[in-house]
Amino acid sequence: MTGEQFFSEIPLLAPELVLAVGAMALLMLGVFMKDEAKAASRVSFLTVLLLVAAGGAALFLVPAGGGTAFNGAFVFDPLALFSKLLITGAAALALELAGPYLKAEKLARFEYPVLIALAVTGMAMMVSANDLIALYMGVELQSLALYVLAAFNRESQRASEAGLKYFILGALSSGLLLYGASLVYGFTGATGFTEIGMAVAEGPSTGLLVGLVFVICGLAFKVSAAPFHMWTPDVYEGAPTPVTAFFATAPKVAAMVLFARVLMGPFGEMVDDWRQVVMVIAVLSMAVGAFGALTQTNIKRLMAYSSIGNMGWALVAVSADSLTGLWALLAFMTLYVIGVIGAFAVILAMRTSEGMVEQIEDLSGLAQSRPGLGWAMTAVMFSIGGLPFLVGFLGKLFVLYAALEAGLWVLAVIAVLISVVAAAYYLKVISVIWFKEPKVSFTAAPVGVSLIAKAAGASTVLLLPVAAVLFIHARTAGAALF
Repeated sequence: MTGEQFFSEIPLLAPELVLAVGAMALLMLGVFMKDEAKAASRVSFLTVLLLVAAGGAALFLVPAGGGTAFNGAFVFDPLALFSKLLITGAAALALELAGPYLKAEKLARFEYPVLIALAVTGMAMMVSANDLIALYMGVELQSLALYVLAAFNRESQRASEAGLKYFILGALSSGLLLYGASLVYGFTGATGFTEIGMAVAEGPSTGLLVGLVFVICGLAFKVSAAPFHMWTPDVYEGAPTPVTAFFATAPKVAAMVLFARVLMGPFGEMVDDWRQVVMVIAVLSMAVGAFGALTQTNIKRLMAYSSIGNMGWALVAVSADSLTGLWALLAFMTLYVIGVIGAFAVILAMRTSEGMVEQIEDLSGLAQSRPGLGWAMTAVMFSIGGLPFLVGFLGKLFVLYAALEAGLWVLAVIAVLISVVAAAYYLKVISVIWFKEPKVSFTAAPVGVSLIAKAAGASTVLLLPVAAVLFIHARTAGAALF
C-alpha cells in the first residue's frame, strides 16, 4: 500500500479514529485530574459528546459512497453506516443512564466511560469487518472492555463472579471463533471475505463447512444465543445495572450485524449448509428464552432470558438469507434497542431509601405509586414481547415475513408458538405493576433516567406512524450485501 493510497483510505475510518483518539485523550484527562468525582463527571459528559461526534463522523466525514480500506479488510457501506449510528446512539443513552447509579453506588470513576468508548470502537470495527483478521480484532477489542465493565464493582462478589464467568467463557468462544477462522483460511487460502466468497463459489469442502460451524458457534456466544447462552443470566444479574443495560443493546447490534455480514456475504453460496445450523440455534434460543424466563423472580435475569429469546428472532431473519431478511433484522434490532433501553431505565429507577432493588415483586403497584414509569414499563414490555399495535410487533412481523418469503414456514410457525409462551412472562411483569398493591416506596428517579424511560415508552406508540421511514433506511442499508 502506497502512502497516497493510505491517506486516501483514512477518511473511511473517521468514526473509529474519533473514538480511539478521543478515548485516549479522555483517559489522559481523567488521570491528570486530581478530583476523582469531578473527573468521572466531566469524562462521562465528554464521552457522550464523543459518541455523538463518532456518529456525526460516520454521517458527514466519510466520503459519499464509502469504499474499502487496507486491501479490502475494512469496508464502509450503508450497512456499516446504519449500524454505527445505532450503536453510538445506544451507547450514549446507556452512558446517560449510568451516571446517577454510579454516583449513588460510589462507583463513579472516569475509567467507566473510557471503557464504553473503547468497546464501541471495537463494535464499529466489527460491523465494518471484511476480513477474518479485522473481524477478530474488532470482536476482541469489544470483548476485553466488556470483561472489565462486568466486574467494574470490585467490592461486589456478584460483580466479580460475573466478570470472571464472562471472561472464561468469552475466552472459550474466542478460541472457537479463531479455530474456525483458521480452518476457513486453511481451506480457502484467504482471509478476505471477497476472496473467501470466490473460493466458496468454486465449491465448498467439508473442512470449510466445519470451520464455518466453529465461526458460527463463536459468534453465537457474542449474541448470547442458545446453547451458548450460559453466561447471560449470571452476568446480567451480577454486573452493575448500567453495564447490563449496555450489554443488552449496543454489543447485540454489533454482533448480529457481523453475523449477517459473514453468513450472507462470503458464505452466501453455502446457505443450504449453514441455514440448518442457524435455524436450530434460533429455535433453541427462542425456547430457552421463553421457558427460562417463566420462573424468574429477578427482573435483570428475566431481561437476560428475554434477550436470549429475542436474539433467536433475529437469527430467524438471518436464516432467510435475503435482502428482506437483512432489513427485517436491522429494523427489528433498532426497535428492540428502544424497548430495552426503556426497560432498563425503569429498572434503574427501582431505588428505595436503602438502595437498589431488583425483584419483580418490587414493581408491585408501580402504576399507582409512579404512573409515568408504570405506563413506560408497560409499553416497553408489550413492545419487546411483540404484542400488536406497538412498534416491537412490527419488528417481529417483518421477521416472520422474511422467513415466509424464504419458504421457512416451519420456522415461522415455531416462532409464533413460542412467542405465545414468551408473552406470559411479559404479562407477569405488567400484572405486578397494575394489579398488586405497592410493597416498597421508590425514591424520586433521576430526571434523565425518568425522561429516557418515558420517551422510550412513548416511542413504542409514537413511532408507529413513521416506522416506514425506519424500514426504508434499513432496506437501503441491507442492499449493501445484495
